[in-house]
Amino acid sequence: MTDSVPADQAATGADLPGPTDPAAWLTLPDVAERLDLSISKVHQMIRDRELIAVRRDGVRRIPADLVANRTVQKHLPGVLNLLADAGYDDDAALRWLYEEDPTLPGTPAVALGGDLAREVKRRAQALGF
Repeated sequence: MTDSVPADQAATGADLPGPTDPAAWLTLPDVAERLDLSISKVHQMIRDRELIAVRRDGVRRIPADLVANRTVQKHLPGVLNLLADAGYDDDAALRWLYEEDPTLPGTPAVALGGDLAREVKRRAQALGF
């Protein structure tokens, strides 16, 4: 598990986990609109580890590619729960999801949207041992 870092010492730019392009992030109201849900339901989904949100520029945001079309990536909640069971906080989980992996097509987050989703879940499960 990673330690908390005071806001004045927090990493910036490329050191932050997740997509580096600011356009690749959605605010919670944007997610609510995209999923056709209330903002309180989006907050509940984050608490239930169905979605992951981190602060960027003082605003909670969610990577856009984790919200596919009008739904959340199918295997994302399972992976988030496995990472939490392995002791990962939200920043560490996001870092793991967006860390380049040469054995996958890019990152685990990208692989969740394809045929390798079960492999990503298996790898997340193995982190707990």
